[in-house]
Amino acid sequence: MAAIIAALSITIKLAKRRGVSSDEVFDLAFYVIVFGLIGARLYAIFLDWPYYLANPGEIIAVWHGGLAIHGAILGGVAAAVIYSWRRQTLFWFWADLAAPGLALGQSIGRWGNYFNQEVFGRPTDLPWGIPIEFINRPMQYLGSQYFHPTFLYESILNVINFILLVFLFNKIYGKKQKLEISQPGVVFLVYLINYSLIRFGMEFLRVDETLLIFGVRWPIVFSLVLFSISLAAIGLKFLTSRKN
Repeated sequence: MAAIIAALSITIKLAKRRGVSSDEVFDLAFYVIVFGLIGARLYAIFLDWPYYLANPGEIIAVWHGGLAIHGAILGGVAAAVIYSWRRQTLFWFWADLAAPGLALGQSIGRWGNYFNQEVFGRPTDLPWGIPIEFINRPMQYLGSQYFHPTFLYESILNVINFILLVFLFNKIYGKKQKLEISQPGVVFLVYLINYSLIRFGMEFLRVDETLLIFGVRWPIVFSLVLFSISLAAIGLKFLTSRKN
């Protein structure tokens, strides 16, 4: 809830600077939040399907954890695309408007992993290592007590991403426009690129179970795919802008 409130607050603030009312933001946010949460849960179930297949009652037990940010992004984007199509508004502008808030919300939401003692990293002797209760440790690390706080690493990196995205949004959409970009969507694509890099790095530390593709953690594969598509899309936008 704190993450959602923070994301909405920054989005409303940025929207007002562009003459967009808070009512319009809330109208779209309702669908994005609902479908984002549904997507986050379905994606988490997909990543750990054998567990949920053996424990079907846990599928609806969201209070036990199990929300995946990649699923939230997919669900939220799907909702925004449908909303924009039905209202005949520009999806890419709304995506740019939401991007900084998404990064800020993620930085706050990651702290839920700390309270749930989940998605932590490998054992560490570093002074900022966090203690994990015996029952929450992976089998291969039962003898270790302190682990990398990957939630904290990602939270800090998402704050940096948030700051960069706000700066970029103001440069592109602000009154003193300095970047000659004719097509919106750049801010959102930069968000996807940055988060893909953040998640790619974190996956090499995390020890939670996930789907493997030829021995490679699925979030690594997905991050690489998302990074490549986003980078190609932003390159195409700059190329199109120059031709025009």
